[in-house]
Amino acid sequence: MIMSYGEWMIFLGSVLFLASSGQGQECTTIIKNMEYSCSGRNLTQIPSSLPFTVMSLDFSFNFLSSLHKCAFPVLVNLQVLDLTRCQIKHIENDTFYNVKNLTTLILTGNPITYFGPGCLNSLHNLQRLVLVDVGLSSLQLQINNLTKLQELRVGTNNIQSMSLPSFMSTFKEFSLLDLHANNISIIKTDDTVLLREIGRNMTLILSRNQLLHIEPGAFKDIYLKEFHILSSFVSLNAQKECLEALTGLSVDKLFLGSYRMQWKVKVSNGSYLDGLCSIHFNEIYFVQKEFSDSEMHLFRCMINATKITVKSGYIKSMKYIRFHRLKELYLAPTLLSAVPLISHIPSLEKLVVRNNMPMNFYGISDLPLLKFVDLSGNFLILKDCCSQFFQRTPNIHYMNLSRNSEIGIADKPFSGLDLLEVLDLHHTKLVLVFYFGFLHGLKYLKYLDISYTSICHKTMIFQDLNNLNALKMAGNSFHGDALSYLLQNLTGLNVLDISHCGIEEISRRSFIGTQKIRYLYLSQNKLMILDFLALPNLKQLTSLYVDKNSITSIPLHVLQKLPTNLSEFDLSSNPIDCSCSQTDFISWIIQNQNILKQPDNIFCKTFSPSSDFRATDFDTDSCVHKKRLTIVLSVCFVTVVVLSSLLVYRFQFHLQYCCILLRGYRTPAQQECSYDAFVIFSSYDEVWVMNELMENLENGVPPIQLCLHMRDFQAGKSIASNIIDEGIMGSRKIIVVVSQHFIDSAWCRFEFELAQSRFIMERNANIIIIILEDVEERKTKKVFGLHKHLKNNTYLKWSRDPLSNMRFWKRLRKAIFATNQ
Repeated sequence: MIMSYGEWMIFLGSVLFLASSGQGQECTTIIKNMEYSCSGRNLTQIPSSLPFTVMSLDFSFNFLSSLHKCAFPVLVNLQVLDLTRCQIKHIENDTFYNVKNLTTLILTGNPITYFGPGCLNSLHNLQRLVLVDVGLSSLQLQINNLTKLQELRVGTNNIQSMSLPSFMSTFKEFSLLDLHANNISIIKTDDTVLLREIGRNMTLILSRNQLLHIEPGAFKDIYLKEFHILSSFVSLNAQKECLEALTGLSVDKLFLGSYRMQWKVKVSNGSYLDGLCSIHFNEIYFVQKEFSDSEMHLFRCMINATKITVKSGYIKSMKYIRFHRLKELYLAPTLLSAVPLISHIPSLEKLVVRNNMPMNFYGISDLPLLKFVDLSGNFLILKDCCSQFFQRTPNIHYMNLSRNSEIGIADKPFSGLDLLEVLDLHHTKLVLVFYFGFLHGLKYLKYLDISYTSICHKTMIFQDLNNLNALKMAGNSFHGDALSYLLQNLTGLNVLDISHCGIEEISRRSFIGTQKIRYLYLSQNKLMILDFLALPNLKQLTSLYVDKNSITSIPLHVLQKLPTNLSEFDLSSNPIDCSCSQTDFISWIIQNQNILKQPDNIFCKTFSPSSDFRATDFDTDSCVHKKRLTIVLSVCFVTVVVLSSLLVYRFQFHLQYCCILLRGYRTPAQQECSYDAFVIFSSYDEVWVMNELMENLENGVPPIQLCLHMRDFQAGKSIASNIIDEGIMGSRKIIVVVSQHFIDSAWCRFEFELAQSRFIMERNANIIIIILEDVEERKTKKVFGLHKHLKNNTYLKWSRDPLSNMRFWKRLRKAIFATNQ
């Protein structure tokens, strides 16, 4: 068959289109020339247009059924390649020759049925190989040349033996083997030979396997950096036997127990963890899902640990245990009814007990190295805190007793705790017996949080806290000018939070001596003025939060003296006064949105407390309307004298408008209104006015008398005078019919401007706007004041729908009668 020239061109175009599908233009640039993502683009080949300098490529969730030597363009700098879930089934020999400098290769989730014997031989620099969920049944992989391999992740496969190939003994940098969620049930001594040879920096992950038996001695003389055996046993009996079989194993960090989402399990033998005694470990992370009606000996085999973390623990009591090397103890959360009697542990440095349920606390003692104590969130009730609860613990630097129920504080409560640097008591009711100097002696204290502690700062003075850097007192009560003496000794203060304290005024003396404050939080108070910001005491201030106060404006002299380093200023949720008397303040808000936090939440409350009109949208130009009008009048007068009659004719409406304004209006009280409403409309809309508006209003019950220019204006009288005398001043209400013809009509614009003038002079909302047809927002700006009027006032919209039509007439008549009241 012979093809014509046109058919050949169509054929070649189709071929080129198919050949170019999936090229580089469909990838996202993360870092130009270095990192690209082509994930989830339905591509069938690696884009050839990628720059040769690319170092990282995410090609996951595409379609590459097989990989061969030509599958990749030459990318000598490529180090990270992600081919997750690309439906890869075959990997041929020398597939990665063109990307041979890879250090990370991820093949997760591919149904690979064939690995070429030499498919990975080119990757001499590979350090991390991820073969998760690829259908592997054995660790006997052809990776002889990967001598720099550090991590091998082969989780979620069907591997039954953890025996590694013998040649991996030469992999001196190999440090992580991830075998999670496989099918390993038995571990023999021969399976761990290689682990014994590799060295002391190995991490082994066997979580979520189904271990049934470990041959005794299989892990003898093996040292692991981390050993993960979470949810790794078929039963608790198997767990106990397997742990006992780990005799001789040394582990730095041991991860044991169950995953948090698993159900709890009842055990009959509280000694189910005794097998841990055969393992030497430094740190243990235990997620407990087992519970028992009898006593559980959870810590019996942990006496030599340096760090113990128990999460989701179902222990109900913890007897005194003499730990030999324990430095850190974490218990969160548990079923303990009391904080354990921790004492006489000379090595303990950190104690954290978070139960999230009511507990008792009888104290801890004789812990000379203890620095960190966190007992927050335990609903504790302490009387005469705190020295008697922390006896012979002189080294405590951090103490967190927040989110408890009640703490009573007497005279010198922190005697013997002189080294405290952080004291956190927020959201805990404090009962102070002595206000003066209750923090006396804490000369090293840097952080103090007594927010929401029900303290009344009436007679409290902070003494000898020269190193205090952060003070948080939000949610308490201040009386009078408490700040003027409360802060006078805090010369090093950097952060001050006195939000939600009912403060109505801050005196000019409040921040004398606190010249280092950089972060000041005054949110949710009752402040109306911020004159204290003009003082030089706060020149270092960088962040100021005064949101949710009663601030209406900030004077210009204060704005001009704001700290020069101020970079974050929160004024949101204040009743800002958006009036012409505050143009300087509003202009400052508009010009400094870069430092204002949430500028879109700074609303004008001049019109209504519930107004959602943003201060940044306020038109400051409208405030100079009278000045602008005077200039326009002068220009018009000079123009009449100088320019030709053509220009005079062009501006005749403006001149008449000026003359009328100079003449002045008569108020409705000065003359009797002959009409209920004057209708401003374009002659092109006369049919609608006559057939719809006049018919429904004048012939309705009760009848409404309309003033229509073609019917009611006096003959022989100037149009402008008719508009003023008969229309605007002779009517109680003004109806404006807005349409495209209205926008284009000079007379309509003139009449609307006059109507606005009456509105301004009388300050009475006598204008009803009817939108006859949709008009683009930008076109409404052609009529002076119309766009703003539509934004700030409710208007009516004509519809031919019978139901909407009925509602329209009802609302219109109601508006007109409301004016007559």
